[in-house]
Amino acid sequence: MLWTTLPRVMLLLLFFFFSLVLVAYLVKPLRSFFQSDMSLGASKAVVQVLCRPVTQTGYSEYLVNSSDLTLHSTFQVKCVKKKPPRHRHSIRCSSMLLSQLRRIHQLRPMGVSLVNYMNYSGSWLQTCKCQQSESASGITAGDGNGAWFVNNIETSNSVNNLANAKSIIEFQDVQQLKQEKVLTSKIANGTIPDSFSIEEEAWDLLRESIVHYCGSPIGTIAAKDPTSSNVLNYDQVFIRDFIPSGIAFLLKGEHDIVRNFILYTLQLQSWEKTMDCHSPGQGLMPASFKVRTVPLDGDDSATEEVLDPDFGEAAIGRVAPVDSGLWWIILLRAYGKCSGDLSVQERIDVQTGIKMILRLCLADGFDMFPTLLVTDGSCMIDRRMGIHGHPLEIQALFYSALLCAREMLTPEDGSADLIRALNNRLVALSFHIREYYWIDMKKLNEIYRYKTEEYSYDAVNKFNIYPDQISPWLVEWMPNKGGYLIGNLQPAHMDFRFFSLGNLWSVVNSLATMEQSHAILDLIEAKWSDLVAEMPFKICYPALEGQEWQIITGSDPKNTPWSYHNAGSWPTLLWQLTVACIKMNRPHIAAKAVEIAERRISRDKWPEYYDTKRSRFIGKQSRLFQTWSIAGYLVAKLLLTDPSKANILITEEDSELVNALITANPRGKRGRKNLKQTYIV
Repeated sequence: MLWTTLPRVMLLLLFFFFSLVLVAYLVKPLRSFFQSDMSLGASKAVVQVLCRPVTQTGYSEYLVNSSDLTLHSTFQVKCVKKKPPRHRHSIRCSSMLLSQLRRIHQLRPMGVSLVNYMNYSGSWLQTCKCQQSESASGITAGDGNGAWFVNNIETSNSVNNLANAKSIIEFQDVQQLKQEKVLTSKIANGTIPDSFSIEEEAWDLLRESIVHYCGSPIGTIAAKDPTSSNVLNYDQVFIRDFIPSGIAFLLKGEHDIVRNFILYTLQLQSWEKTMDCHSPGQGLMPASFKVRTVPLDGDDSATEEVLDPDFGEAAIGRVAPVDSGLWWIILLRAYGKCSGDLSVQERIDVQTGIKMILRLCLADGFDMFPTLLVTDGSCMIDRRMGIHGHPLEIQALFYSALLCAREMLTPEDGSADLIRALNNRLVALSFHIREYYWIDMKKLNEIYRYKTEEYSYDAVNKFNIYPDQISPWLVEWMPNKGGYLIGNLQPAHMDFRFFSLGNLWSVVNSLATMEQSHAILDLIEAKWSDLVAEMPFKICYPALEGQEWQIITGSDPKNTPWSYHNAGSWPTLLWQLTVACIKMNRPHIAAKAVEIAERRISRDKWPEYYDTKRSRFIGKQSRLFQTWSIAGYLVAKLLLTDPSKANILITEEDSELVNALITANPRGKRGRKNLKQTYIV
């Protein structure tokens, strides 16, 4: 009986064994199929966070299962990867990184890879340090707002070292991921800067520079350099230096500091100003002021804060700041347009302040030209640099201030004559700059063929310019496409140097025509290696050298060739460049300059200026953590993010002014002046 049942049992066991083998053989490909399918679906919900490599003990990809990735700006989150109990890791990264990633993905066009988009936009991702952790899997916010559970994905070994958070990125192929891995390494090593972290640093530094008066923010100091023991006047609030700071605060929605600055500097305008028993005309704005704490009168135990202005009587060279009042009017208009608060410019004391500045600028003198006659060093270039006479920078700011003032002046009987004189000056100034300051290859050839000593009302060479004044550098430097406004014009003298601020602001305020404005930007692109090189932007070009430097600057040791105001590079000019490029619908030029600045400006600690022909060195006497270098960068970034906000600074060409230029007769013959047209200025 046993022998008859034993074969049956053996057959059953053998059948059961082969059944198990068959099931195992069939289940394995099915499981691989489902795993690969799940991985394919999961890859569509991955965003690369580009971190430094984690210590490799297993997989290095993260899949975020939550649909909500919103964090408060102050939170820190811990992103943890689900692994078998023996292999768990975590990374810590700030919420700024996650918000930056979310913003980059939202801006990225469909079908454009992350690497290609980052190369196009120039926006680099925040790096974060990775740490090992044995904590439970998941992501938690600091306040318990939520948790994100993280699952690992089995993918190719070629995409290791990439930490991922939530968004929608389509992976093209393994080769593309290798490119992104290389990009990650460059960011981690500092080869590519992180613009997002640079902006955060800049805002922190800008807020640290704020000066308070009686508990209210009133401005920003010029520089807060901890490495310099000789402060000089860099601890004061300069009118011209605060302009980019004020614009940055306006664009950020922080209007109070700008309002306080406008009103308190207005109070300083009426102060009595004396130097060697002489007082300048009413309406002069100070170059700078400082908040001082002094003992209270009659009570030695108490103190009070006072504003101590400097109108040039303590400045190096004792030069009055002509540009301060002009910048003040420009900032006043920007404040009204950005905040919507027109009550400030409508105040009686503010209206009076505007009129005092205009009367000072429009006062009759001995000059035959509509341009404003000033001494050397009366603007941003505040040392002897041969710009006395009618420098372009002052004329551009003067024209802009006239347009802004005309827009803000309230109509009343007492201001009718002032507005009439203002309009007449706008027409004459616009024609004069466009006609006589403009130079391109065609105009340069005309000057080369000029006849001299012409005594005639119809003379071509009105200012008796000698063709030998054309420098050899200009003949080689002038591009076939492009042009610019020269730096200065006086009888028998044309300053052919390219002055950046004057040209850029002439584009912003429409002092240059549309064709001239595009030509200025064309020249900047054509001469990028000279005007930008390794740090934007040259204050002027070229530098005064040799005997010319000795005679014009007086052998100034601070204005040596390719340094400081003698063709040094000033990062603060980024914001004027950005406004001009946005107005002409060519923002890519400014974006390229900002990208170059981001490579080193933070690492160099925000210098005041750079030296050498290609801007390779930090200026030999440059202050670090210079406020307007910081603010100029921030304004440029804010405007490139939202170009429409540049309208608070831009003034479009006035159709009435164009018609007046067409109908005007600038070559009219000499005759008796109409005595009925008298202006009370």
